[in-house]
Amino acid sequence: MRILGIESSCDDTAAAVFAEGAVRSSIVASQDDVHEQYGGVVPELASRSHVRNIIPVIRAALARAELSLDDIDAVAATCGPGLIGSLLVGLCTAKAIAFARQIPFVGVNHLEGHLLSVHLDGAVAFPYLALLVSGGDTSLYYAEDLGRYRLLGSTRDDAAGEAFDKVARVMGLGYPGGRAIDLLARQGDPQAIHFPRARLKPRRGENGALSLDFSFSGLKTAVWQYVRDHPIESAAAAADIAASFQEAVVDMLLEKTLAAARQVGCPRLVIAGGVSANSRLRGRAHSAGTAAGLTVSIPPLRFCTDNAAMIALAGSHRLLRGESDPLSLNALADFEL
Repeated sequence: MRILGIESSCDDTAAAVFAEGAVRSSIVASQDDVHEQYGGVVPELASRSHVRNIIPVIRAALARAELSLDDIDAVAATCGPGLIGSLLVGLCTAKAIAFARQIPFVGVNHLEGHLLSVHLDGAVAFPYLALLVSGGDTSLYYAEDLGRYRLLGSTRDDAAGEAFDKVARVMGLGYPGGRAIDLLARQGDPQAIHFPRARLKPRRGENGALSLDFSFSGLKTAVWQYVRDHPIESAAAAADIAASFQEAVVDMLLEKTLAAARQVGCPRLVIAGGVSANSRLRGRAHSAGTAAGLTVSIPPLRFCTDNAAMIALAGSHRLLRGESDPLSLNALADFEL
């Protein structure tokens, strides 16, 4: 099957062609320059940018794949979770193409796209434990098989990527914050400042002494308080703050992930989502995973952040099972996996 994938859940407009089991093209139009002055994504501006970008991005994806819409067998688009206005642009475009061409249409959960994105670089056997860490979500899933995902833990407040963006704004580093902190932290000492690591009590009914949920709001506040009390007066001081904050985030992510791996007894670990592009997380995850006897798989950098190739891949599995969605399918800002 030749599948056109469309992704517009937040601030990246993306289209991709997945055919014969491989990515034929993957185009992403970033909106970083649109939102940079605000230090974060402005939903209304994101929606308007998607409207301007969606058709040129689809045309570019088809051109790179050396195909036309006449060659496409089905369309897959993100239907949630995400910003409702952004979702509607991509979803309505996909449904319009499917209607005009009389081809199948399938809506894809954005989180499932990330959970399967590691397969874009080669097969990973099921089951596997997955840490999904991004700007909008930080969760642990046990992926038992295609379409069978069990939630083990999630953030109780901010997502890790959101914390990166907010700390970067406090430090005056600009947007997107995750990339800026990652680059700056490479010049700093991760042990220079001890920021707190949240260790939550289990929810009622949970087993074990350690909750698999995450919390980053306290860490974010601690950095704000530190910067308030210790104004940044040098590049070295800024680098130490960035490195120490990043180390705290990575510590919390890996502590819960390794605890989850022990709980489910699974030897395979996948880390996906935008924050999986962080160099410190990637390096420490491989080291810690190997020490714990885990095989660690992380998507290539181009498939870590939001992209349509993962949406086309996830949609292909549903279509191959004979599933499709009606054109009445609506976008869902909150969409559980």
